[in-house]
Amino acid sequence: MGMAEMKILVTGADGFIGSHLTEELVKRGYQVKAFVYYNSFNNWGWLDTVPKEVMHNVEIFQGDIRDPNGVENAVKGVDAIFHLAALIAIPFSYHSPDTYVDTNIKGTLNILQAARKNNIGRVLITSTSEVYGTAQYVPIDEKHPFQGQSPYSATKIGADRLAESFYRSFELPVTIVRPFNTYGPRQSARAVIPTIITQLLAGNTTINLGILTTTRDFNYVLDTVNGFISIYESDKTIGEEINIATQKEISIGQLAEELIRQINPNARICCDKERLRPNKSEVNRLLGCNKKIMQLTDWRPQYSLEEGLKNTIDFFSKNMDKYKTDIYNL
Repeated sequence: MGMAEMKILVTGADGFIGSHLTEELVKRGYQVKAFVYYNSFNNWGWLDTVPKEVMHNVEIFQGDIRDPNGVENAVKGVDAIFHLAALIAIPFSYHSPDTYVDTNIKGTLNILQAARKNNIGRVLITSTSEVYGTAQYVPIDEKHPFQGQSPYSATKIGADRLAESFYRSFELPVTIVRPFNTYGPRQSARAVIPTIITQLLAGNTTINLGILTTTRDFNYVLDTVNGFISIYESDKTIGEEINIATQKEISIGQLAEELIRQINPNARICCDKERLRPNKSEVNRLLGCNKKIMQLTDWRPQYSLEEGLKNTIDFFSKNMDKYKTDIYNL
């Protein structure tokens, strides 16, 4: 089948990464069915901001990933599934872990069951670098041990292992895609880069952050999206779990300094106790190994951090009305 006949279901298409993925798949000539979270406002999340000429090629399916019946209907007639729908905020998972089990574990199970029933050709399950916990060695390759340092992380480990079991038990063509921290336009204000950018753009000269010494490996969102598509377009990735990483790390303090340099050199950083995570829960260091994705696909990162941050600042400066800058977003 040519691309034009291939239909891909993207769950979480209304979210940050999912909306960019939907857009890029359409640009590459795929048909997309976008699974968005049902609400009575008929709000399609970030897809509401995607250009009309792109959205003409997208079929919207409104549903709830926690509902097996709806998921089964969504899966009918598609060739592949990119499953991104999840609850992702770590602080929120501390006080509402049930919803994380329902959405992340049960939601993934619903996708796996429906995919198996409908003989879907490829299933990409989205994982996260958080499953590794604090680096026990770097760079973190796919053989690194898992550690559930937050209820969020624990549910993602559970979802990944369920996906693996469907590959091993039923030969479902599953791939576990594991992006390290992704940032860019449309990211939620609860994430660290938007937190810093929105505070700076709001004119704050004191930037409130949690711990500054932790390091992360940041992917620009279009690099993450290209990672998904490259993994899908390679036959060698079935049954594998694969990191998407730049293999470079930066501390939150250094990151804040770079953003301050680009937006307002007079600002300074302040550690806000409310934003600190419990000591054993904080992931102190993440630095991903990208050898496997480079071996199995033609993916290479295209964006430098400086360039990615510039594009992100540009987006936020035009969309400040969509963000609540005066509160701590969980």
